[in-house]
Amino acid sequence: MSLSLDSTQLDRYSRHIIMDEVGPEGQQRLLDAAILVVGAGGLGSPVIQYLAAAGVGTIGIADDDAVERSNLQRQVIHRDSDIGRPKVDSATEFVAELNPDVEVDAYETRLTKANVADIVPDYDVVVDASDNFPTRYLLNDFCRIHEIPIAHGAIYKFEGQLTTLVPDGPCYRCLFPEAPEPGTVPDCATTGVLGVLPGTVGCIQATEAVKLALDAGDQLEGRLVFYDAMELSFETVPYQQNPQCPICGDDSIDSIADIEYTEACSVRAD
Repeated sequence: MSLSLDSTQLDRYSRHIIMDEVGPEGQQRLLDAAILVVGAGGLGSPVIQYLAAAGVGTIGIADDDAVERSNLQRQVIHRDSDIGRPKVDSATEFVAELNPDVEVDAYETRLTKANVADIVPDYDVVVDASDNFPTRYLLNDFCRIHEIPIAHGAIYKFEGQLTTLVPDGPCYRCLFPEAPEPGTVPDCATTGVLGVLPGTVGCIQATEAVKLALDAGDQLEGRLVFYDAMELSFETVPYQQNPQCPICGDDSIDSIADIEYTEACSVRAD
């Protein structure tokens, strides 16, 4: 890695550069990094904002939705004038205005088994800011097989949860072997969500992604953090790798070809 920070970058990232834990070498690592953010909604918005501000050189954004007025209460990178536009377009425009150092790869699509191999392997880190279980399990399974770390987050009403999945640690299926039955976990359109909640959770996801890109600090490997905004409390619950896990256990599979990513998201037993 050769250092090539110009005078503008030395000024822009000066608060990083003066830190012993980052320095010019660390900032160059961020500029050389590629991070994929899956979802440009409530969680993805603060993640994209802070990764761009930090100078992550390439940010992939995958989302198939358009901006709706009801999004604007929490999805802070979109504006009233963006209503009706694809979220990847307004997100790309936001990043360009915030930091010209950052290149955006926009994917106006939902990640599926058919396209995941065409998108995800180009990135060093994935941030799971999705809002559905099939995408979460798909990302977990594919990234685990291909040794790509994930900063995971989820929100519900006043509550959030976070963990980081690294190639040599427990995976999402160790934590949640199967998705809840369809219809048992309502979405925010049904139950609502506190507008500032995804800001807190997304910022922690962005923090984990930056640490992964810097190869610095301790990640939330094997730890699930629960955040309760009403009580303003954090609780950390450790979890371990499951030897019987079909994705990372003793007899793990090496392909997602036989997995059907329905709402149940189970691995077919042979």
